[in-house]
Amino acid sequence: MSAQHKIPADIKTNVTKALAYYPQLKDTKIEFRFKKNIKKSTMQARPTFGSFFKSRKNRNYVILISEKFKIADKEFLTRHIPDAIFIGWIGHELGHIMDYQNRSKLNLIWFGLKYLFSQNHIVEAERAADSFAVAHGMEDYILKTKDFILNNADITQSYKDRIKKYYLSPEEIMELVEHRDGLE
Repeated sequence: MSAQHKIPADIKTNVTKALAYYPQLKDTKIEFRFKKNIKKSTMQARPTFGSFFKSRKNRNYVILISEKFKIADKEFLTRHIPDAIFIGWIGHELGHIMDYQNRSKLNLIWFGLKYLFSQNHIVEAERAADSFAVAHGMEDYILKTKDFILNNADITQSYKDRIKKYYLSPEEIMELVEHRDGLE
């Protein structure tokens, strides 16, 4: 963590733990902010509007965190989910920021438009974020997050189906780990 990161006090420990896996983001301006509701998501990473006009190395990012999420008919406070799950979610969002840093201004705008209008692009983007998290050693957290969602009887099947459709499966994560560890 560095002075570049703006983190609410009640999630600072978990966010700092996730950031430790991404030392290259030490000097990247990232604000972690709670929001009342985020459509179809628990968290969302994006560049700030003003940073579209800056060079890649000077971009600022925000990770929006929904204050609540719904499981079946119950609402839960995101702040109250187990630490490992929260760290996994943040690690995934930091994976998005790693992906965004490699993109030019025009490519980033095109990326955002495709994300809005193409189901296939959503799959590509979400799997890339998971892949960045695994490449940075966060597989245990990512796997715990998947397990929390996919094996929780209270989570709606539609949400589980969305996770299965857009994100890496636990088996694919293990394949990435085996490939990563085989190259070291």
